[in-house]
Amino acid sequence: MSHANLLSPPSSIPPKTALSLSQKAPLILAASPTSSLPWPLSLLFSRESPESWTIHENLFLSSLRTGDDKSARLTLDRMTTRFGADNERIIALRGIYEEALANTPAELEKVFQGYEKILREDPTNLSIRKRRVAILKSLGRPADAITALTVLLENSPTDVEAWAELSELYASQGLWAQAIYSLEEVLLVMPNAWSAHAQLATLYYLSTPSNITTLSLSLRYFCRSIELNDTYLRGYYGLKLVSQKLLPLLSDSTSLKRNNDEEEAGPPPKLATVKKLEELATSKLAEIVRQYNAGKTGWTGLDEAEVIAAKALLDHGGIER
Repeated sequence: MSHANLLSPPSSIPPKTALSLSQKAPLILAASPTSSLPWPLSLLFSRESPESWTIHENLFLSSLRTGDDKSARLTLDRMTTRFGADNERIIALRGIYEEALANTPAELEKVFQGYEKILREDPTNLSIRKRRVAILKSLGRPADAITALTVLLENSPTDVEAWAELSELYASQGLWAQAIYSLEEVLLVMPNAWSAHAQLATLYYLSTPSNITTLSLSLRYFCRSIELNDTYLRGYYGLKLVSQKLLPLLSDSTSLKRNNDEEEAGPPPKLATVKKLEELATSKLAEIVRQYNAGKTGWTGLDEAEVIAAKALLDHGGIER
């Protein structure tokens, strides 16, 4: 039985795949990767590998996502037996399990207090600090979550996951400048992360949609995202959306003159350039939708909702595909 999908990062496993993977739990749990022989023979005949535990962790997360709490518990117990209850990663996974089973704010608060106790004993446990942020968000306390992330980043300033989370929180509060700054920190560490470029472009687009300066910056980052990944649906979607907003503004010489003094990153793009970019985005989106609907190899892994949104954007623009 192939476990290739179970080796994927949890965040990249879509709901349908998670359901398929969680259904494999009985078969995976039926075969232990560790040997029952006494040491040192257990070392010689063990079927264990680093991939074995990546598979188990992703199976655990997939089972939780699909409501199979029993399989999730069995998988967690097996990992706990292997690595010990005091292992930092196991502590975090146990917290995720308890969060998933919490049905009320009071139960979530109880898990939160458990995290507080762990951090009093071990303030350096970054995994639990991140789970603490997740609970604060679930409890509807974004300001406290922002504070918690700020403290975390003081001790771990290159944690791109924390910077991305902080950017998302700032954006949820309409604090666009802070959200943009946080995502720029992500790109300092991961300059070739095309999804981060697209997210930064989105933040500029949302901050002041009718401003040539911010729309030009948005256009630039969307262009960078598709330069890094020429099949990136979100990049082309954003590129078309921003181009459509920019074209009438660039055609209006009065609007252009009014915003020239506000440029922070050079002059705005030329009208002809934006027209070509809009045409490119339209063509690529149409190709992506066509290939996805045809079930072509390499295109079926796209998010269905994103493909539907792309088709709607094309339809709204009256584009012939």
